[in-house]
Amino acid sequence: MLACDFFHIDCAITLKRVYVFFVMELATRYVHILGTTTNPDGLWTTQQARNLLMDLGDRADDFRFLIRDRASQFTASFDAVLSGEGIQVLKSPPRCPRANCYAERFVGTVRREVTDRLLIINEHHLRTVLDRYATHYNHRRPHRAQQLAPPRPDRPTAEPGYTSIRRRPVLGGLINEYEPIAA
Repeated sequence: MLACDFFHIDCAITLKRVYVFFVMELATRYVHILGTTTNPDGLWTTQQARNLLMDLGDRADDFRFLIRDRASQFTASFDAVLSGEGIQVLKSPPRCPRANCYAERFVGTVRREVTDRLLIINEHHLRTVLDRYATHYNHRRPHRAQQLAPPRPDRPTAEPGYTSIRRRPVLGGLINEYEPIAA
């Protein structure tokens, strides 16, 4: 299953509202940040769905359902792109954010860990920050639902018994990653 949603960030300098579109693979909690825009219309959202399917490649066959809300950005063409790949689109009930709880949880996580702690200057800055955070989220950040393992770790998980730990700052020290040093 996949879940998708939008969230917005208000830029500190340009005073523009920038919308972020993302999709999460529910089984692994892997997140794809599909794009940012100041005007999320139906054509833009449909193109992002096409881009997602290209990124997934052969893995697109692994997904049967996509959960989305009833926002006006999700047009019939958005649904048709996904249906063409055999992915059935499920609309959440009106005014029911808990029906898309995985996406809502990610939005809360991104806000608590990153965007509430940084002044986002413009859309380019937001994309840079989100790309770096998505890399951290997908490859290093532990997830409770995954027994404290990241969705797709880029390194083997640490074995207990290491005495030396190395700290690596992410996003200028806003987040820290820790890894054992082999003795």
